[in-house]
Amino acid sequence: MMKKFEKKSIFYEYESPEQLTNSEQELIREAENAAKNAYAPYSNFKVGAALFLENNKIIQGNNQENAAYPSGLCAERIAVFYANSQYPDVAIKQLAITAFRGEELVGMPISPCGSCLQVLLETQRRYNTPVEIILSGRKKIYKAENVEQFLPMNFDLDSLKGGN
Repeated sequence: MMKKFEKKSIFYEYESPEQLTNSEQELIREAENAAKNAYAPYSNFKVGAALFLENNKIIQGNNQENAAYPSGLCAERIAVFYANSQYPDVAIKQLAITAFRGEELVGMPISPCGSCLQVLLETQRRYNTPVEIILSGRKKIYKAENVEQFLPMNFDLDSLKGGN
């Protein structure tokens, strides 16, 4: 017998940064600054990420491209891996992401790729603390309360325990 079920994701939409808290606005500015320093000579698509840690530190990351194309790395994973290596016992509370196409801020927010989302999900589970994600563009800002909003059918080794 087939059974239908539904899983929903919830995002909040804002028209401008002024609708966010001061700390959220600062995190977006940090992501923008990080994006400006990205190494993206092949795509000219500069992504910046800024993490707000539980110890009140802000960590930046930006995409790093390479002529051997799969050897590059996304801004989000660079920031997360740096934070986890430098502050191994400190949870990530928030992540802001933005991007520039050339010198212009993207109009609509961009989402992390699947690989980055899986790393963020594992980091969130590692610390048992939700990671709020803020996606910022010139025209809109989206906010999610946790990584599961992006991956409602996520991979979890715990779900395999006791299964077939």
